[in-house]
Amino acid sequence: MNKQQIVYGLRPVIEALASGQQVERVLIQNGLNSSLLGELRTHLRERDVPFQYVPVEKLNKMTTGNHQGVVATIAAVKYRSFMDLVETLDENALVVVLDHVTDVRNMGAIARTAECTGVSALVVPDRGSAAMNEDAIKTSSGALLRLPVCREANMKTVVNLAKQYGYQVVAATEKGAEHYRKVDFRRPTLLILGNEETGISPELLKMSDVRAKLPIVGEVASLNVSVAAGVFMYEALNQRQNIV
Repeated sequence: MNKQQIVYGLRPVIEALASGQQVERVLIQNGLNSSLLGELRTHLRERDVPFQYVPVEKLNKMTTGNHQGVVATIAAVKYRSFMDLVETLDENALVVVLDHVTDVRNMGAIARTAECTGVSALVVPDRGSAAMNEDAIKTSSGALLRLPVCREANMKTVVNLAKQYGYQVVAATEKGAEHYRKVDFRRPTLLILGNEETGISPELLKMSDVRAKLPIVGEVASLNVSVAAGVFMYEALNQRQNIV
């Protein structure tokens, strides 16, 4: 199984960015002063790689090597561009968008079900999403290494592009008015699932064509996002296999 790797040191991290490696994020020591810092920032902006300033103690926990105040994590998953991928998908593709799902286990569980149900791809934001690390891959039983995963900077652009290609946009939300079994999943569909605490962001909810809900008869207000995702994905599979 692929493990998430780290690269540390100013020049090695710059070289990793310049060579096109899929850098997950970069951690920079608070107050770092180096002549190479400007070059590093340029590469981070050009590649739109998330970065964060952290105490030196955090970097020391990640490596005992001479990190020079900079540590980068290399993605264990090979990301795809949604713009390139959407042109290659089947005419009845189902693409699942995870809007800031932050729990690694939920991410892995959703990916596992997605692979089992024939989902065409997962799309996640490049910031504020669960890391695609060893734990996520393990929870997914390796599905994250087989399923196309797109990490995108602008989720509204993803939705608009999908609409241009004829996709219906379905938001899975307890705020929805449509029963999930009334949604026609035989059409090309972009299915959006939201953050574990706050749900789908208002801008994406507004862009959706259908707001679909799962029936809840108990007192708990909502389901775990990976469970809800599984229900929606299996409903889509049932419809596409003509199973009533």
